[in-house]
Amino acid sequence: MDIAIAHQDETLDALCWRIYGRTAGITEAVLQANPGLAEQGPVLHQGTAVRLPPQPPEPERTPIRLWD
Repeated sequence: MDIAIAHQDETLDALCWRIYGRTAGITEAVLQANPGLAEQGPVLHQGTAVRLPPQPPEPERTPIRLWD
């Protein structure tokens, strides 16, 4: 499992976006891999080490037809 270091005033969502390029399904997986991380509050402390689980597959998207 890789480790990422939080930047100053970075949220977990921002860290996930920086590392994985998306947040859907990722933020939850990172929280599961880091028990107690949510108790730190919405903004991570600079230098916080965050364990990074393998990137889960992107959720399947269903196209939406706006007209016929």
